[in-house]
Amino acid sequence: MEVWDLYDRDGNRTGETFVRGFGNFKNIPEGRYHLVVDLLVLHSDGTYLLTKRSDIKDVYPGYWEASAGGSALSGEEPPEAAHRELLEETGLTPDSLELVGISYKDSSHGMYYSYLAKVSCDKDSVILQEGETTDYKWVDRSGFLAYVDSDDAMTAHNQRYEQYIDSVRAG
Repeated sequence: MEVWDLYDRDGNRTGETFVRGFGNFKNIPEGRYHLVVDLLVLHSDGTYLLTKRSDIKDVYPGYWEASAGGSALSGEEPPEAAHRELLEETGLTPDSLELVGISYKDSSHGMYYSYLAKVSCDKDSVILQEGETTDYKWVDRSGFLAYVDSDDAMTAHNQRYEQYIDSVRAG
C-alpha cells in the first residue's frame, strides 16, 4: 500500500494522507496535491536517458519518456523521493540533483518537483523496474531534442522542463 502526504497550493503539508489506488489520483480532494518528483537524467558524456513506460501504467502507457520519477511516499522530502525513484526505476544513483522547477497540475492533483539528475555510471548498468519501465536508451543532444519535439513526447513533461529544454536548444 502506498500512502501519500497531501499538500496545499502553497506546498505545505496539510496533515492529511491519501492511499494510492490504480488511477484514483482524481479522487484527491479539491485544493489538495500529492508530491511528485521527476528526473531528467544527464550522463557525464552529454547523453540523456529515455525510458519506455510499461503498457500497464495508468498514465501514458507505452510512451517513451525523458524522465524517471513518481510520487513521494508519506514523510519523504523531495530530494529523498527523487533519489529513491531514480534508484527504483533505473538502478542509478545521481552524482548530483539540480532542482529545475516546481509546478502544479490541477487535473492530476500533482505538485511536481522537477530535477536534472547528473550521473557518471556505466551506461549499461540501467536496471528497469518491472511494472514501471520496459526499455531504455541513451540519446545525444540532437536525439533528445528530436524526442521532445516529436508527437510522442509527453507534453506535460516538456512543459515542466521548458526552460531547461530551451537552454539545450540554445547550445
